[in-house]
Amino acid sequence: MSSYVTKKTPGNTAWFTHDRFGMFIHWGLYAMPARHEWVKTRERTPEAKYDLYFKYFNPDLYDAKEWARQAKAAGMKYAVFTTKHHEGFCMFDSQYTDYKCTNTPAGRDLVREFVDAFRAEGIRIGFYYSLIDWHHPDFTIDVNHPRRDDPDAKQQNEGRDMHRYAEYMRNQVRELLTNYGKIDIMWFDFSYSQRHGEGDKAWLGGKGKNDWESEELIALARSIQPEIIIDNRTEIEQDIWTPEQFQPTDWFRHPKTGELVTWEACQTFSGSWGYYRDEYTWKSPEMLLRMLISTVANGGNLIMNVGPTARGYLDSRAEEALKVYADWMKYNSRSIYGCTKAEPEFKTPTDCRLTQSEDGKRLYIHLFAYPFDNMKVEGLAGKIEYAQFLHDGSEVKFTEGKVELLSDDKQEDDETAAFFYLPHVKPNCLVPVIEVFLK
Repeated sequence: MSSYVTKKTPGNTAWFTHDRFGMFIHWGLYAMPARHEWVKTRERTPEAKYDLYFKYFNPDLYDAKEWARQAKAAGMKYAVFTTKHHEGFCMFDSQYTDYKCTNTPAGRDLVREFVDAFRAEGIRIGFYYSLIDWHHPDFTIDVNHPRRDDPDAKQQNEGRDMHRYAEYMRNQVRELLTNYGKIDIMWFDFSYSQRHGEGDKAWLGGKGKNDWESEELIALARSIQPEIIIDNRTEIEQDIWTPEQFQPTDWFRHPKTGELVTWEACQTFSGSWGYYRDEYTWKSPEMLLRMLISTVANGGNLIMNVGPTARGYLDSRAEEALKVYADWMKYNSRSIYGCTKAEPEFKTPTDCRLTQSEDGKRLYIHLFAYPFDNMKVEGLAGKIEYAQFLHDGSEVKFTEGKVELLSDDKQEDDETAAFFYLPHVKPNCLVPVIEVFLK
């Protein structure tokens, strides 16, 4: 069994740390301007202009079943869908607002279709719900709000009531956790209480747990779905820590206690979460695989985002990225599911990453750079029963304690190490994996 012990969580994270790989879906009205999901606040867009997106939102090519098929093929075991992003637009048929997809030309509950399609493929269901709402009349203007630079911004705040807004959020979360069956993840986003305005805008503060009434919100969620996983972005610690757009190089630890925590790297195929037509920093196939492997090698999960188009399909760049995972996971998923950081006694070779099954019986060596002829792994001598390439199950020969070379004067001895003999030509696999069966 793995010797790593993580901080206890309120929800059930056992399945989460086994499945390791999920899909994020950021989709809303912002897919229409197609230049980042924060476009409303970046461009200080007035309501009258943003209402045009509401008026013409019509994802006529939305096929949730096709999305689910692609997610499953990519090896993703859970999916988190944006039910409401910061713009305030609801992708479900909420009875507490008119600002929802059923009142657009879409004319139907888009969350319902997502849930039914992904659940049918055996994928666990998660809901993203923004704590921020730039449309709601009670959400006070703050440091992130689109109206923060208006000359009368302070006057616009008069009469707004965050207590009423917090009640609105609870009502909607109750709908989401009651009307769609078992929900596995509630992904709230996000607190920023430490932020504030400057100069004559110093009154513009951020928002945190007191504004969201986070304790009540979390208590409500757990009362309806007791085993649900909740992230820590309400400013109250819960089940998972969610580093975003950077890759931790070791197991993510609690910033105060230093304890190992359950964590999830949140990443995008490109530089945006929502569909961004003209954004071109899309990650290479090698980088996509390395991010997944390195995350699991450090005891974490990876959730990779797609931003569907305004017409409701995944564009070719997103489909190509998903296929990278599909092609690799088809043969190598055993080194990801049910795996975690390898025991410290096994020293990672140069340009490799190690994962190990949680029962400790198998070690997986991921070859980021393919070595010539042989590879040394310290700490493995006397512990190997058998070794093979994972993608095709072909044997990989090894010796223990020393490597046998053609040149007798270049012997290398290391009584702790195993030496694997590799074919001179790299297998037809982007990142080959050696599966080591331990004694």
